[in-house]
Amino acid sequence: MKNTISILLIAGILVLVNLLSKRFFYRMDLTENKEYTLSEATKDIIQNLEDPVTISAYFSTEMPQQMEKIKEDFQEMLFEYSTLSKGMIDYEFIDPGESPEGEQEAQQSGIQPLMVQVREKDQSKQQRVYLGAVVKMGEQQDIIPVLVAGSGMEYTLSTSIKKMSVIEKPSIGLVQGHGEPSLSELQMAYQQLSILYNVQNVDLNEPIPSTMKAIAVIAPKDSFPPNHLANLTAYHDQGGSILAAVNRVNGDLQSSQGSAVTTGLETWLASKGVEVEGSFLVDASCGSVTVQQRQGPFLMNTPISFPFLPTMQDFPEHPITQGLDQIMFPFASPVKYLGDSTSSFTPIITSSEQSGIIQVPTYFDIQKKWTAADLPLSKINLAGVLTNNTTGAKLVVIGDGDFPVSQQGRGQNNDNVSLLVNGIDFLSDDTGLIALRTKGVASRPIKTEFLGDENASKRNFWKYFNFGFPLLLVAIYGIVRSTIQRRKRMQRMQENYV
Repeated sequence: MKNTISILLIAGILVLVNLLSKRFFYRMDLTENKEYTLSEATKDIIQNLEDPVTISAYFSTEMPQQMEKIKEDFQEMLFEYSTLSKGMIDYEFIDPGESPEGEQEAQQSGIQPLMVQVREKDQSKQQRVYLGAVVKMGEQQDIIPVLVAGSGMEYTLSTSIKKMSVIEKPSIGLVQGHGEPSLSELQMAYQQLSILYNVQNVDLNEPIPSTMKAIAVIAPKDSFPPNHLANLTAYHDQGGSILAAVNRVNGDLQSSQGSAVTTGLETWLASKGVEVEGSFLVDASCGSVTVQQRQGPFLMNTPISFPFLPTMQDFPEHPITQGLDQIMFPFASPVKYLGDSTSSFTPIITSSEQSGIIQVPTYFDIQKKWTAADLPLSKINLAGVLTNNTTGAKLVVIGDGDFPVSQQGRGQNNDNVSLLVNGIDFLSDDTGLIALRTKGVASRPIKTEFLGDENASKRNFWKYFNFGFPLLLVAIYGIVRSTIQRRKRMQRMQENYV
């Protein structure tokens, strides 16, 4: 009888735990960036839904193992979304490969199959797989053609839902007319901005509409007429927020010459209290350029570190740089605060501990061997946020204009794009997706102090330490355990042992 009651009690507890787990979802996430924990931005989107959302996930049943992992992660994520939404989000999984009708339905919904290489019984073959989803809200729908592993999955799904839940997108402007890059040159940034904003070109021949949440001036090349600067002033004085990414120097690798750039915008910024200096920032933490070097009868392309392409990895804490891993500023200039107590200035990007300033004009010596004496400065400011303490208007100033621009021959850095988009989100008071956009696995590049032949001993120490220390711990554990066991055996051999 007692056994029967115990079994019933255990069964009842298990049923209760299962019921509660559907309502209260919790799991421990020990990853550094909380890879498997939904962000606050996602929770806000889900919990403020006014209309139900249906998600149709199109996944093949038999896929390579790495793609099965994507399906499992997406299934767990959808369960969390559904639980947090309290019934506002419903989902289903469909295998298009079960029938020709299923494949036709998936493709008509915008989900196309992928051809992947798989190995089976020592043979390589191609396999059609589906890894997409369709998100529906009322009469609207958004297509996710391919889902990828990692934190990008959450960003893709949350922005898809957010995009449909926004009734009227606010407007932001990109200033044109002074040689600024077009929308096609800012394609990656435009795609992200257009999710939440109505992105428009702004002509400074006319007053800037007060309905603009923020405007951006990116890498102008030509001079600003006085009436254009007057329209910028009028917009800013009325509380309008501006992001200015300015090239004060130009680096021409073809001629190996570096020169100053003057458009008049730098004078306008100085009148507001921020100076973008007409000089080059050089940094030991930098990108590289490829040069041809002869090795015997062959010409080899060799990458050479080039301090005029600084890369930043440590950022002061600020919403604009939250979650950024590494950004590169090609030919950047220092940014200095000149203002008084009527404004406040917050640095958001600084150089590394080994940096310097090169005045213009200058000649680029690609083969130069840079030493610590060439880079005596540290934490030089490269970008910041100026806030008018009276009107509350904000001005984000960045000492490089080309960082978000797609250029042939130079790969685009996703964090560079995120910096621009985060800046506009911040100015538009829509910072909810900043943390989600930059959430991901951080890279861990080798620090500057471990690079170079002179630091080989440091590198070797940590290499052998990482290899040998775990083995040493195992050996110590074995010796201690063996000693304890031997002591116990000796005690048991005593005549008075009980």
